[in-house]
This record gives sequence, structure tokens and C-alpha cells, in this order.
Amino acid sequence: MERLREFAVAHLQLRLQGLLCPLTAAVRTQAEFGARLAEQDIRTFCITEHEALHLLGHANRFAKGSGEEAPSTDTATDTVAEARLRDAARDEGIVLPFDALAAYLELTPFEEFAITACAAPEADRSYERIYAFVLDDLSRRAPCLELLMTLAASSLADRVACRHALSRFGKLRRSKLLVARGDAISELRQELRLGEGLFDYLTGNGSDLATLVRDTIVTAPSVSNQGDDARVARLADSMSSRALRVVGIWGSRQSRKDELAHVLAARTGAAIRRWRVPASDALQSLREALQEASVAGALLWIDADNFSDPLQRDTSAAVADELALSSVPVLLTAPQPWRPPALLATVDYAELELEAPDFAARRELWLEEMPELPAAAAGELARRLRLSRLDIRASIRLARGHAQEAGEKGNPIPLSQLQRATTALAESRCRQFASIIRPKRGPDDLILPPVLHNQVLEIAQFFRAWPTVESWGFARLATGEGSIKALFTGESGTGKTLAAEVIAGELQMPLLRVELSRVVSKWVGETEKNLDATFAEADDSQAVLLFDEADALFGKRGNVESGIDRYANLEVSYLLQRLDDYGGLVILASNLKDNIDAAFTRRFQTVLHFPRPERAERLRIWRMAFPRDAPLDPSIDFDALANLDLTGAGIVSAARTAALFAAQEAACAIGKTHIVRAIARQFRREARLLTPIELGPYASLLQEVR
Repeated sequence: MERLREFAVAHLQLRLQGLLCPLTAAVRTQAEFGARLAEQDIRTFCITEHEALHLLGHANRFAKGSGEEAPSTDTATDTVAEARLRDAARDEGIVLPFDALAAYLELTPFEEFAITACAAPEADRSYERIYAFVLDDLSRRAPCLELLMTLAASSLADRVACRHALSRFGKLRRSKLLVARGDAISELRQELRLGEGLFDYLTGNGSDLATLVRDTIVTAPSVSNQGDDARVARLADSMSSRALRVVGIWGSRQSRKDELAHVLAARTGAAIRRWRVPASDALQSLREALQEASVAGALLWIDADNFSDPLQRDTSAAVADELALSSVPVLLTAPQPWRPPALLATVDYAELELEAPDFAARRELWLEEMPELPAAAAGELARRLRLSRLDIRASIRLARGHAQEAGEKGNPIPLSQLQRATTALAESRCRQFASIIRPKRGPDDLILPPVLHNQVLEIAQFFRAWPTVESWGFARLATGEGSIKALFTGESGTGKTLAAEVIAGELQMPLLRVELSRVVSKWVGETEKNLDATFAEADDSQAVLLFDEADALFGKRGNVESGIDRYANLEVSYLLQRLDDYGGLVILASNLKDNIDAAFTRRFQTVLHFPRPERAERLRIWRMAFPRDAPLDPSIDFDALANLDLTGAGIVSAARTAALFAAQEAACAIGKTHIVRAIARQFRREARLLTPIELGPYASLLQEVR
């Protein structure tokens, strides 16, 4: 850091020496002008020529770090000295901050000069009085447009070019390199200063440049556009020839709409000014964005994600009116089409509606981002996940980071590591209406009749196989996105939620369980809005979506006898539509099959009923309910316990309660009495009567626990 500071300060001094030459010329010009004044006495209220020359000498000594008096006018010498300093810094692995700034924002020589002139008063206050002398006004000591044009421009054309570069919408000010200071009576007198923290950066404090300045106009990145050349090329040609002014690209987050937007901008040769609706004063923000795009000859890219929301109606209408008046080429992107008549009636418009990438396209994305990935692994990831390129790239980096942490850098990343990375990425996203469950239990933990057990595991296999079926053309016959939907029915505790967890585990995907208390609202229209957000969360998380107690949401539609009935039916109808449109795996679990609307059951590829466990299943569950490390009395008769009519959840709950009783008493082992007490409590919880006959050999213990 110390060496960086030394090199940075030396570089700034060299840049200040380059400033002295035009500054000296400006002082002499002003001195000659002042000498011709008819009323010499007013010069006593200004800086004199002698003082200005003395200040120039002081500034020169400061810039050179020496005792030289006369300002240097040998720019060739300064250039050579700067090149030597740059080479010396490079030998030590240091990039000079001024060079890094110029490269980062692709600054022109004049823009670099303007930054130097604004940095000079920050380095030495002598420059303030020199600037005041050049401007012939002791109260104007800060660099302004007039001063910078005086120092850098020799013709009217040069002055106009400088003024444009220093304008409100020029690169220096829109990227906050230079900031306007105070109010000015004219643009020519607008004072400028360095952006916050920029002088410290230029003098080597090691700040992160990307956090200090950022141009709102960016160059479109290079992206793959295989398969899109023809249609994008036609749109780009039409925009370049001004035959089109507005293009809409609509599609889900996985549909590559952002990539196509970059491809379109690159083909037109235009930079991009991206605009999102701010929290306040959207219209003023849009007008500034349009001006910036116009000055830079850029394309204005507007994220219209929320413009279809009724709450955004006024904002979207104002945006449409403003765009209709402008001549700036505009690109609109959103998941759903936004077609305001006020805009489309006045401009030349075209659009692309994109579908979510199919299996082949998803596999190709994985191979593009990770060429070393085996084709079979890419196919497995593409079958299971519907990720955007950005998500794929993030998952690969996360997997590589985990590999490096485990000391496996340089080795091929296994498929399991990539699967864990995609799951971890999904789990990290914020969820408002659902909770994430990381699957921990596998098929062996799911105790069901053999046929039903196989049918549960088939759901995971169906989901993996769907891309193949989709490629055969069956997706065209499906409503909406298709994919797999399953309905689980049965009493509470029979394993429906566990089955969903096992399926998610088999697919190496998180399980997203909808929290009905957060989704259902008493306000009209809020439930639908919350459900839409829930499906969006599931789509964003690439998770298996579970609606537990689904009959609360997916109930039967009834006769309309009041306004409440009408809105309740609307909720069910909306759910039908949203369920069709969702392309992932959805599982509905309900205790009451008869309460599910028949229109929902027709949409399920699999409908499974979970019965209460038979004696053989109960025996396996009892043995599994006590972990191997649990201190269990070896005389426990599981065969006798299996005679009790309990669900799997009831058995697990009773085992856990028995363990708590034993721990509370500091017992050496979980004994018969603890288990009978726990069973009796479980029966009371279920509002059932436990009789001695049901306990068999443990009947005598029942009296002890009552």
C-alpha cells in the first residue's frame, strides 16, 4: 500500500506538471488583457500578474517536488517521465490509479485533463488563486466549464466539444467523476469538483474503483446467441435504419431475454443505458435516462417487470407517454408483455415472445459455461433444473469455491458437487411465503406398502424423464408448461410430507413448503397476489413445491350466493391457471381428498392415497423411531407395540416423548414405563381412548402412568 501511494502521488505530480503549461499560457493571456484596462485602479481588487506568476512558480515546485521556479513547457519530457514511472510501477505489480481510472471508463485525453484540473486545488490551494486570476474574478476559485474550456480549447469547435464532455449528461458527470458544486447563473459558470473519495483514490489509498464511480452507459457484453441470429439480426438492422424504435422482448427469467437484449445492442453497435423504476420521482429519472442515452447515442433498456401490476398503472402510463414523445431507441424486457396503446400507436414497434429453454437448450448452456463437464452430467443437470445462464455461472463458481476449500483445486468437479452448489444457491434466496426444507431423509426412511413406495419414487423418475417426453412433442399437448404434478391424500401423519421430502432428495433439489398462514389473506385479491409470488419463489429457487393441507386452497368451487363466494371461486380458478403455467414439480398434500376441486385432480399425473400403516409397517417404524445411539431398554417388545393403531408420525412423536421422559428423570435407559406414558399422551392428543387390551403385555403399566 505504501508503494502504491508513492507511485500514485508521483503520477499526480506529473499530471499537474502537464496542467501548468496551459495554465501558464492562460495567466499570460489574462495578464496582457489586464494591462490594457483603462482604469488601472480596479486591479487592486484582483490578483496581480506578479502574484499570479509567483503562484505558478509555487505550483510548479509542488508538482515537481523540487526548487525549480520556471514552469516546464516541455511536454515531451513530461511524457517520457510518465512512461518511466509507469514502467517502474508495473515492475512492482502496481497499476497507477490514474491509468486504472482512465482504462475503466475509457476516458479521452480531455476528460483526463479535466480530472487533473479539478484535482489540483485538492492538492495545493495555490491553484485556487491562479484559477481566479485566469477567470478575472477573485470569487471564482473553483474549476468550472469556462476555465476548463479556456485551458484546453483553441477553437470554437474545440470549446463546443469540451462543453459537451462536461455537460450534465456527459460521461464525467453521469459517472460521478465530476460533481456540480452549487448553483450557477449559467452553465458556463458551473463549478465542478471531484467525486467523493476520488482524490484519495488518485493518491493511492487503495479504494475500490468500482464503488467510487460507475458509468450508467455500458457496452453490451459479448454473449452466445446461437439459434437467435436470424430474428435478432432482422430486428437489429431495423433499429439501425430507424425503421424500428421500440423492441419488446418478453419471457421468463430462464428464457435468455437479457442475453438477447445484449446481442441486439451489440448488433446495432449501440451502448446500453439500463433503467429500472426508482422508488420515487420515476418520471424525472426516466427523462434523465433518456437524455443520457440520447447524448451517448445509446439504446435505453427498460425493465418493465412490474408494469402490468395494477398498482403500477399510473407509473406505466406516464412512462409510455414519455417514451412516445422521445426519439431514443428503446428496448423493453419483462416476463409478461407490456403493450401500452399510447406508445404502440405512435412508434414503430416489434417484439419477441420467448419460451423457457427446453432440455437441449439447457444442456447446451451447461456445456457452454463448463466445457469440461461430461455430456451425461450436463444432461442430468439440465433434466433436473431450469436455470438461467447467470444461475449456472454462479453455481459453477460456488462449486469451484467449495472444491478449492476442500483442497481439490485443479481436479474435475464431480456432479454431486455441482448439484449441492445449485441447491445451496436456491436455499440462499429470500422467501416470503414459503419455507425451505433441505431433504435429509431417503427412501429407506419412508415406510409404506411396497407398491405405494415404488409409486412415490416413480414421481422423481417421471420428473427426470419429462424432458425426453417433452422432446417427443408431448409438451405441445400439455396445458401451460406441463411437467409433473402429484396429489397425495390420506390422514395426517401417514407420510405425505415425508414422501415429498424423499422425492426432493432423490432429485437433489430443495423442498419449498408453502406457508398457508402467510399466503391466505382476508383482503380481496391479496391471496392471488401472494400465490403468484409463491410460484415465483419456487421458480426462482428451482425447488419442489409442496402445498401441505392443500384443501384449504384448492377446495371445491360452490354456488355463488354472495360476493364472498364469487371471490373464493375466483381464487380457485386463478390457482388452476397458475398450476398449469408452472413448469416445475408440484406436490399437493391433503387430508380430505373429497374436498379437492375435480378440476385440480384432472391436472395430476399421479394421485396417491396414503393409508394408515399396517402392522408390518408399524413394526418397521417403531424400530426406526429409536436411533442406534439411543439408550433403549433391550427388553422392549416392538412386536407388541406394533399392534397399536398409530400413524408413522404418531409413532415417531411417541418415541421422542418417551426419550424426553427418560432424560427428564435422568434414567439410564428409555424404559417400558416411559414408552407407555408417551403412547398414552399421544392417544390423548389424538382424542382417542387407550385401552389395556391394546397394550397387550404392557397393560399393567397403563395404570401406573394414569
